[in-house]
Amino acid sequence: MPLPLYLLAMAVFAMGTSEFMLAGLLPDIASDLDVTVGTAGTLTSAFAVGMIVGAPLVAALARNWPRRSSLLGFVLVFAAAHAVGAITTSFAILFATRVVAALANAGFLTVALTAAATLVSSDRKGRALAVLLSGTTVATIAGVPAGSVLGAVLGWRATFWAVAALCLPAALGILKGIPAGRDEDEATGRPALRAELGQLTRPRLNLVMLLGALVNSATFGSLTFLAPVVTDSAGLGELWISVALVLFGAGSFVGVTVAGRLSDRRPGPVIAVGGPLLLIGWPVLAMLANEPVALFILVFVQGALSFALGSTLITRVLYEAAGAPTMAGSYATAALNVGAAAGPVIAAATLSTEAGVLGPLWVSGLLVAVALLIAFPLLTVITAGRSTEVFR
Repeated sequence: MPLPLYLLAMAVFAMGTSEFMLAGLLPDIASDLDVTVGTAGTLTSAFAVGMIVGAPLVAALARNWPRRSSLLGFVLVFAAAHAVGAITTSFAILFATRVVAALANAGFLTVALTAAATLVSSDRKGRALAVLLSGTTVATIAGVPAGSVLGAVLGWRATFWAVAALCLPAALGILKGIPAGRDEDEATGRPALRAELGQLTRPRLNLVMLLGALVNSATFGSLTFLAPVVTDSAGLGELWISVALVLFGAGSFVGVTVAGRLSDRRPGPVIAVGGPLLLIGWPVLAMLANEPVALFILVFVQGALSFALGSTLITRVLYEAAGAPTMAGSYATAALNVGAAAGPVIAAATLSTEAGVLGPLWVSGLLVAVALLIAFPLLTVITAGRSTEVFR
């Protein structure tokens, strides 16, 4: 894999730390800003909504911009949004900074996904995506737990400052590793924007986007409210939240790495085997959440299965959107973040029910079940072809 791909992954690490870090900070944010934990959880949805809206909008605006300038600008705006978030005492302003940060993240990820696909041969998109997403999984292993510990020791604001600081070496990496100017292949032979947007009328592209969104909503629905499961259901101290996040992140790294080697040529087995296992895992986790050992084992397993299945489906989005070379990344980003927006909102609604803090785990199982009910009758359609075949 080319070096620029790893430099892009370093920036994704900083942004992934921000996107996932709220899972360990929600109780402190809620207490500090005098809102409920459920209300604080909408910060995750705000970020995701910004990503959904920002991905296609920014992709359309930035399609004629040089890649290095675009990526650098997005990283610096992202850092500034976190600096403002770190000093505000208003939940409304914090909410707004999450939207701004999300727009910057959406722009970066959209350009980075497209760039990653062009840095490798046409049959290695899955592996390139795995390298890029490794920034996110390393964030869940190292960045998010470290942020949780930092938040527990110095307060949640320190974590926001740390994310802003992480953006600086990422920006330097972009300057050093991404060539200036535009590639020749970007300037010639590229479809018109209308033609790229027309790809969204293709049934197979919409199908894999929907499935990716459902699986990701299950992942974010439970991950966002993992902290109260650890402290309330399992009865452990706050520092154990970091342990749970490390295990989830380690599992996600394993999942995305394994899937990255299979999703190009054998996506069917990943979906056929990983999907049912993921479905079983969420309710089992809900039933055994009061047993710390079982909780931690299952958190690792669910992290692996969630990212294996999710990354495979997002790789399918990139293949199905091959006719939209500058917009494909935005379609993949939107699919990821429709789920990231919907999952926490649906999960938050269950916190006030009899299910309590375990409600999000049951919701995640239901969302995966819906995805599998849609996917299995159409499995050969979803996995057919690796690039430009069209299902009409």
